[in-house]
Amino acid sequence: MSDLNKDVHKHDLVGGRLCLDFANTVSWHDSSEKSQELLTSYEKLVNWSLQANILKKRQSISLLKKAESQPSKAKEVLLQAIELRESIFQIFSSVSNNETPASKELSILNEALGNAYGMIRIVPGENNYSLEFLNGEETLDGMLPPIVQSAIDILISEKELSRVKKCEGHPCGSLFLDTSRNRSRRWCSMTDCGNRAKAKRFYHNKK
Repeated sequence: MSDLNKDVHKHDLVGGRLCLDFANTVSWHDSSEKSQELLTSYEKLVNWSLQANILKKRQSISLLKKAESQPSKAKEVLLQAIELRESIFQIFSSVSNNETPASKELSILNEALGNAYGMIRIVPGENNYSLEFLNGEETLDGMLPPIVQSAIDILISEKELSRVKKCEGHPCGSLFLDTSRNRSRRWCSMTDCGNRAKAKRFYHNKK
């Protein structure tokens, strides 16, 4: 079985919400030439889920063991995850441009929502009840429902929906939730696209 700690790509979780970080698992998402897929295997999907705190290490190890014995199913889940990610990216890209998302993308998310709700249970608390997802190691796609729930939470929140933005460092394409008081955030990260923009302005000013 693969070592979870070996050669693990450390993702920059700059989205501010789980679904936006998931949408950002492609580098330079808005470029047809420079874009780079980061979820190139089921193992990398599990590693991202571990880093994003969807899964605990024990759950991740259990899923990788299952994937070894069900390679075709693991590949199917990876393709399903990528389809979900692209729909989330397109939906929130449209939202960031004040446009209505395409019905096709909403259909993909709605189908994922139906699957996700099949993995939720009502759990009694001390004075109330809550919804909890089944243990993530029980099914190979156990990391997807929390991502779907995150997307739904934003879509039904007028306050958060209005704060979804896309990095201005084209063709970066990274999505994020602008939680700044005056909604002034422009970049996925000041140490990345922000610095590039600053260097570009400096170069043009010198010219």
